[in-house]
Amino acid sequence: MKLFNTLTNQKETFEPLRPGEISMYVCGPTVYNYIHIGNARSTVAFDTVRRYFEYRGYNVKYVSNFTDVDDKIIRRANEEGLTPSEIADKYIEAFYADTDALNVKRATKNPRVVENMDDIIDFVADLVDKDYAYEADGDVYFRARQFDDYGKLSDQSIDDLRQGASERLEAGADTVKEDAVDFALWKKAKPDEISWDSPWGKGRPGWHIECSVMATKYLGDTIDIHGGGHDLTFPHHENEIAQSEAHTGQTFARYWMHNGFVTMGDDGEKMSKSLGNFILAHDLIAQVPPQVVRFFLASAHYRSPLKFSEANLEEARTNLERLQTTYQNLNYRYNDATDSLTADDDMLAKIADFEEKFVEAMDDDINTPNGLTIIYQLMREINVYIENDHISKVVLDQMKATFTELVGIFGVTFEEEELLDDTIQALIDERTAARKAKDFERSDAIRDQLKAQGIILDDTAQGTRWRRSH
Repeated sequence: MKLFNTLTNQKETFEPLRPGEISMYVCGPTVYNYIHIGNARSTVAFDTVRRYFEYRGYNVKYVSNFTDVDDKIIRRANEEGLTPSEIADKYIEAFYADTDALNVKRATKNPRVVENMDDIIDFVADLVDKDYAYEADGDVYFRARQFDDYGKLSDQSIDDLRQGASERLEAGADTVKEDAVDFALWKKAKPDEISWDSPWGKGRPGWHIECSVMATKYLGDTIDIHGGGHDLTFPHHENEIAQSEAHTGQTFARYWMHNGFVTMGDDGEKMSKSLGNFILAHDLIAQVPPQVVRFFLASAHYRSPLKFSEANLEEARTNLERLQTTYQNLNYRYNDATDSLTADDDMLAKIADFEEKFVEAMDDDINTPNGLTIIYQLMREINVYIENDHISKVVLDQMKATFTELVGIFGVTFEEEELLDDTIQALIDERTAARKAKDFERSDAIRDQLKAQGIILDDTAQGTRWRRSH
């Protein structure tokens, strides 16, 4: 298996630290609002990566944090008349509701900043002791220039970074930093602001330090994979590397994976709260079936931009319905399948070949578009096979097992057919009798009547199948 490593800017053969196990840390949300589709895209992308690793037999320890102490949270708390803790609780609950609806697996651990404050303070104190950090009027800053490899993830020189940092400072602004590129590990508390006691006075953590602390605490000094949105590469992940490796003396993460943006409009503008062009996942899944949204988000390669549009959502809906219909058709043919046929081995070998090609596609940096192409080819093979007059239960079982397992990596779960009530079943039976009697006017009228109730009929050589419209 090969993964694109942002650190080396190339695909590399993936080799975990421990055989059969993967430690994976993905930056989670700052919980002051509902997540938007860009946030959901990252969550779904890495859930798909995780699911594929698990399909390949790995035990994945997956940690993703909640930032529950932040300026944005404090502002939202003031706006809503709640405490920062109450705001965080509210939007963590909302995050779970949205991601559960999108069929995202819960993380092994979702640590929160406030639960790890002692560890954060100890981590910062160690960096001060090692002269990688310094206190200035109650704030604590990391000496970026002290870390020799600063800039290695974003492939930038520290002098260029310093110039950029200097330009971002407001004209005439006072700063207590030794160097403009230094970044905050601990921030002095403002009046009436939530704070914790520390060796440097009351304050709270800077943004970057929390992920270093929680990743190393729950996964170890060196982890296999660190993931997040492309926009986190600098400064967040760059700073994580510097402070973590300064603290432990070990490589922080061996593989860095970054997902692409969700874009809006014909000009491909990035979706973000700061630009005001975002769509909340909470609102979208109230209008569009969550599984359609999930399939839309999972279908693109994780590193590629994903264009949000009604047309692309509709394409996802159509493809999802094709998968669902194939599953229903498989179930329908169990009614008249035989225990075995002489051609079983050939068909079973063909199914195994599809799975082998799927693995080959996905092993190339989790190439979901190519993986889906193989799934669609398998789907067509299934639909051809089940039109045969004589089919094997053994083959159907293998088709169903392989088909459901592969689409499950994309978070797709199939709906089982519901039992029809007596009235609808009677209409289907009446229509079957009308067709046999060549009363096509009555047959068409019943079809239209059922369609109006969301029941779609498919006439095949093996009989009439029904499915619900989505």
